[in-house]
Parts: sequence; C-alpha cells; structure tokens
Amino acid sequence: MNFIDRIFNKKTEAGNWNHLQFQRFSKGEFKNKALVSAKKSGEKYTISTSFEFGNELVLLVAEKAGNEKVLVTGAIVSTNDLTGEVDFKEKKQFQGVKRYLIEKEMTGKEIAALVNKFPKAFFGLSFKTSKDNTELKIKPKAPTSGKPSAPKEDAEAQKPNFCKIITTDALIGKSFVFEVSDFKAANIAHTFLINEIKIPEELKKTNDFAKMREGAKRKGKIIREAEIDGKKLKKEAEFEA
Repeated sequence: MNFIDRIFNKKTEAGNWNHLQFQRFSKGEFKNKALVSAKKSGEKYTISTSFEFGNELVLLVAEKAGNEKVLVTGAIVSTNDLTGEVDFKEKKQFQGVKRYLIEKEMTGKEIAALVNKFPKAFFGLSFKTSKDNTELKIKPKAPTSGKPSAPKEDAEAQKPNFCKIITTDALIGKSFVFEVSDFKAANIAHTFLINEIKIPEELKKTNDFAKMREGAKRKGKIIREAEIDGKKLKKEAEFEA
C-alpha cells in the first residue's frame, strides 16, 4: 500500500517506488520523515500524512476508481516540460520548477497512467471515488526541499498535513497503522538512517554523476516511533532501495 508498510512488512511488490523515495538522500540521519496522523471512527479512517506518501496515495485511489470518472483538481509539479503530455488549465514556473494546474474530469485509469509515466513528478491532486467512500486531498504545490529553511518552514514541514485520505477501506487504514488490528487514534514518525550508498559498477563507468546519484541504492534502517491510543511503540526495519 505504501513504502513504509512494504519495508516493515517485507512486501516485495514495490516496483520502483521504494527507490524513488530515497533518491534525494545522502548518507546521514533524517528525522521526522513520513509522518502519519490517523483516526478511526466507526468504519471511517481519516489519515493525514506528510508529502512522502503523495504519489502513492494518488496511484492507490486512482486504481480504486478504475473506469469511474472523477473531478480532479490540483497541480502536477515537475522540472520536466510536460506540455503535450498533460491536459492542464494553467502552467506556472519558478526557478525551473513547473506547476501544471489541473481541473478536469478523468478516469482513475487515466490518472494512474500519468503517475506511472512520470513517477519523478509530484502529483498534488485531489479527487474522490465512490469506491469505499474514498476521498483524497493533497496540497497543490511542491513539497518542501531538503535545503535549510526558516524555523517556521521547518515546523510546517514536520506536520502531517500535506496529504489527507478519508476512506472506509480497512486495508488502507491498516497499511498506515499496521501494529494493531484496531485503533482510534495514532501518531507516527520515522527516522531514516542511511549508512551506505551503493553505486552499480556499470554506472560508475559512465562518469555521469547525475546518473550515478539517480541509480544508486541507499542502504540503512528506518526507526518507527508510534503512539497508538496512548501506547508508545518503537521498532526498526532495515532497507535497501
């Protein structure tokens, strides 16, 4: 369902998504990543997260919608020119980053095709499907970069308020809070510890530093700290992606 769930529960159906999550990291310790705030009321799950889960959430809800037509609003953010590839309402650009503003009806399959075709873009899209009463809201802007920022920006980046999904699909709820079979409220944060960057030999021979950075695998562990219904839990998982 999402990269944290796959890593901790040793699921292998990742495709390239796990690798994409860690491409931007150097070696070191990175705190307050992949933040989650989840609530369950009756059969309804309300899950808020930081930006890391954005693209996978869009893909998940799009696949759930399937052939259903839904109204999509928001923005696709990319450094590449997607003119002719994306039917956008307006394009804005700042320092090489392009925001394609979207407001149109699309099928879930059409949304999923775009995400799979341009996985390096950020899909800040909002839409809802009748399947399991699922609604997705994502801020239509570029996520905060890893560069030093003002204290106010740092505090904002450490809140799980970039993405929100509301659903009655228990599988989605359990993919974010997988320690327990049922819960009312949970807050979760992760620390990424990257201790090795492995560059494939064939990429080293190219002397292309951009390709080496992009193709290198990060190896380390993730520390997961959760508070679920007042009970604090901590666990770790090793990863290579």
